[in-house]
Amino acid sequence: TEKTRRRRSSGINAEWLLRPGICARDNMDKTLAGMPVYVAKYPEEAEVLIADANKALKEELKSIKLQPEGVYVQASTLGSLEALLQFLKDSKIKYSGVSIGPVHKKDVMKASVMLQHDKEFACLLAFDVKVERDAQETADSLGVRIFTADIIYHLFDQFMGYKDELKQRRKEENRNSAVFPCRLRIIPTCIFNTRDPIVIGVTVINGVLKPGTPICVPSKEFVYLGLVTSLEVNNKQVESATTGMDVCIKIENIGGDAPKLYGRHFDENDVLVSKITRDSIDVLKEYFRDDMTKENWKLIVELKKLFEIM
Repeated sequence: TEKTRRRRSSGINAEWLLRPGICARDNMDKTLAGMPVYVAKYPEEAEVLIADANKALKEELKSIKLQPEGVYVQASTLGSLEALLQFLKDSKIKYSGVSIGPVHKKDVMKASVMLQHDKEFACLLAFDVKVERDAQETADSLGVRIFTADIIYHLFDQFMGYKDELKQRRKEENRNSAVFPCRLRIIPTCIFNTRDPIVIGVTVINGVLKPGTPICVPSKEFVYLGLVTSLEVNNKQVESATTGMDVCIKIENIGGDAPKLYGRHFDENDVLVSKITRDSIDVLKEYFRDDMTKENWKLIVELKKLFEIM
């Protein structure tokens, strides 16, 4: 071709067209789009130009602003990497490391550092690149997730699905530590069992009552009654009761001192409340924020003052 004739007439040997780390005309299919191509007129120039090419790539990657915690990102070209990073930035997804080319074991090892910080970020987003077998095996053994796609939106959907899955898992793991706020009024005509287990009818003054809620009586020096183990409405078990609902509850003396007796330790004149703590509030903030209403947070503030929680 005319281009080939011009190249030959200029004295350039096609064998020494270089890309970062590559010095052979047969490897031109492995060049990195977006990076400069170096041409060596003589074989002696090859090593110097390879070093220059590698330096240019490292400086390009080094210029990318990374976060201390975030996903590891890998793409086939510099251009596709920049496009993916811009999309992640717009989507408020942090990234802590980047690379170009196939995913190798060393890339997985870098991504695995996030296991020590936040498992959500212990993953690798591989955009339009091959994942080597040893890399996948290492990821499986370490617990690093690798997501692959040749369309940015598909990669995003995979990662967001993983985040939701992880969130639900963490939610279940912390469910027993979550104490939702509630204030209860005893219904005097619905006292079915006065000792452990205490079975009484209550009206939810405000907040939300769920199974597993620890109940105490602030007006009786915060005496602890036990955990709500079941809720019933019209003889049918329910998973929760909200403001204004009448519900029959069973309170069992789990994790308390001697069982308390209705009529001796408390009566229908006392308001019952969920026994919240600093830790239980933190669990609600971290894992159950979507389950809380504005009114529930307002009640949390009131109970914090009642329990003198800082």
